[in-house]
Amino acid sequence: MFEFKLPSLGADMDEGKLLQWLVKPGDRVHKGQVLAIVDTAKAAVDVEIWQAGVVRELLVAPETTIPVGTVLATLDELGETAAAVPSVGAMPPAGRLRISPAARRRAEALGIDPATVPGSGEGGAITLADVERAAGRPQSVTPPPAPVPRPPVAASPDRNAEMRRAIAAAMSRSKREIPHYYLFETIPLARAQAWLTAANAGRPISERLLLAALQLKAVALALAKYPELNGFFVDGRYQPSTAVHLGVAISLRQGGLIAPALRDADSKPLAQLMRELADLVGRARAGSLRSSELNEATVTVTNLGEQGVEAVAGVIYPPQVALVGFGAVAERPWVEDGTLGVAPTVVASLAADHRVSDGHRGALFLAELRARLQHPDEL
Repeated sequence: MFEFKLPSLGADMDEGKLLQWLVKPGDRVHKGQVLAIVDTAKAAVDVEIWQAGVVRELLVAPETTIPVGTVLATLDELGETAAAVPSVGAMPPAGRLRISPAARRRAEALGIDPATVPGSGEGGAITLADVERAAGRPQSVTPPPAPVPRPPVAASPDRNAEMRRAIAAAMSRSKREIPHYYLFETIPLARAQAWLTAANAGRPISERLLLAALQLKAVALALAKYPELNGFFVDGRYQPSTAVHLGVAISLRQGGLIAPALRDADSKPLAQLMRELADLVGRARAGSLRSSELNEATVTVTNLGEQGVEAVAGVIYPPQVALVGFGAVAERPWVEDGTLGVAPTVVASLAADHRVSDGHRGALFLAELRARLQHPDEL
C-alpha cells in the first residue's frame, strides 16, 4: 500500500482545499492521472499521481482544507490484493463500529449516525464513500465524465487577499533567504523581428510566432551552458536540474500571478513552444492547471513588455536560484559597425542567487542570451 499526499505546488502554498475527487475506491489509476482537484490561493489545480495502483480509500472529504503533505488517499500497488494487505491495527472489539477517521468526520458534518451506514470497506468498515452514499448526495467519488465539470472557484475580496498574502509570504522568504544580485543587458532585436516577419508570412494568425517564443527558447538554450542558474537550492545545497522547465509568469485576470512550467523548453521547436505557451496562458487564466506544471519549473521568466516598463528587477521564486526578465521592445539609439542608428531593442535582466553563482557567470549568461537572439534561425 502507498499514500497519495497533497503536494506542495509552490513556495507560496501551505495548504489547499480539496474541491473534488475524480476517482473512487477500487479504481485502477495510472502514472500521471489526475485524481483530485485542489484549490490553492491562486487557482484550482488538477493533482496528479506518479505511481500506478488501485485506490483503496479516500481519506479526505471535499470542501476540506488540509495542509501540504496530508495523506489524501491510500492505494494498493498493482498486483497487491486486499487479502495480501496487512490489517492496520488490531480488529475492534465486538460491537465497536469500524469506520475510518475521514468517514467519521464526514458523518458528523452531515449529521448522519454512522451506525446506520452500511460499510463496504475491508471487514465491513465504513468508508468515506459509504457516508456520501448514505447522505443521498451525488457521490463525490464517481468516475469523471468527459469533460470533467470543474467546481466553481469564485474570485472574491477574501480570495484576492489570500492570494496577496501567499505571494507576499513567498517573496518575503525569497528576500530573506536569497542573496540576490542583478544584471541588465540591452539586446538588439532587428534580426529577430525581421526573421519573425519572414517566418510568419503565409501562416494563419492562429499559428504565428511571437517574440516571446524566441525569447523563451533563447533563455532555455543559454541555460544549458550555465547550469548554476537552472535548479533548486534545497537543504543548504544547490541541486542543478538536468531538464530546463521554464516557469512562465502569467498575470491572472482577478489579480496576482502564477508561474506554471513549460517543460523541456530547450528541446522543442519554436512552433510547438508557441502552441504550448498559448495553451498554458489560457489554462492558467481559466484555472485549469496540473500540479506538475506548478512544481516543476527550474527557473522563471517574466515579461513585462506589454506593460511598457523598460526593465525588470525580479524576485527569485524559491527554491529556484534565478529569474530572467524582459522589458518592453523600444527603438533606441544603437551603434553597429561604427554607425549610429536607431534599432528595436529590449532590456533583458537576470536576478540570481549569490549562494550558487556570481556576477561573472551571470554576465556570461546574458551575453549568451544576446548572441542566441541574433541568430533566430538557429533557435
